[in-house]
Amino acid sequence: MSHAARALQEEHGDVEGTLQAITALAVGTVPNAEDCSISYVFARKRVEPRAASSELPGKVDALQGEIGQGPCLDAVWEQEVVRVDDVRADERWPEFAAKASDLGVGAMMCFQLFVEGDQLGALNLYSRTPGAFDDECEEIARMLAAHASVALAGAQHESNLRKGLDNRDLIGQAKGILMERHKLTADQAFGILARVSQNMNRKLADVARELSETGAVPDPAASGD
Repeated sequence: MSHAARALQEEHGDVEGTLQAITALAVGTVPNAEDCSISYVFARKRVEPRAASSELPGKVDALQGEIGQGPCLDAVWEQEVVRVDDVRADERWPEFAAKASDLGVGAMMCFQLFVEGDQLGALNLYSRTPGAFDDECEEIARMLAAHASVALAGAQHESNLRKGLDNRDLIGQAKGILMERHKLTADQAFGILARVSQNMNRKLADVARELSETGAVPDPAASGD
């Protein structure tokens, strides 16, 4: 677990890198885990695969989103941990069980990673052999999921901070262009950017980026607004 924590820390600020690191660590750390995926679930039904160790987890994630049932959905909405010892024989999700076993899944474990408003995340572990996961496997995976939750939250937070700083720099550049070109104050330049943003229903940072790249204030008329 200490090795896993250090490995995840190396990906700080990189959300996609953290997601991929978690899936690789899970397969290498949890006994009998052959594949791993991380899924985001939106509005209680749409499953979006974010990272996977192979094609199989992505197919299983897509299957759950398509039929609206499965252990990943239960893990993020109803329980923090869902273990499926024998996928084909499981009666909780009959349609999912039949189709997932046909894909080659024998056993699964799903762990809730986070809950943020209407978006949730789950860590999913797979084995092609029924009965592959026992209580020890579950406990190790539970500890890894706890480390993964903290690492992912940290990476997302740092990514947001970096994006915020980048946006601030863009807005500053755009203000500087307007101030120099039209002899405006900083407040007047910002007012122009804010009005264009509102009139075009575009983010302020996007307006600033276009102005910085083209040297021209975006024209609402040109967009058909």
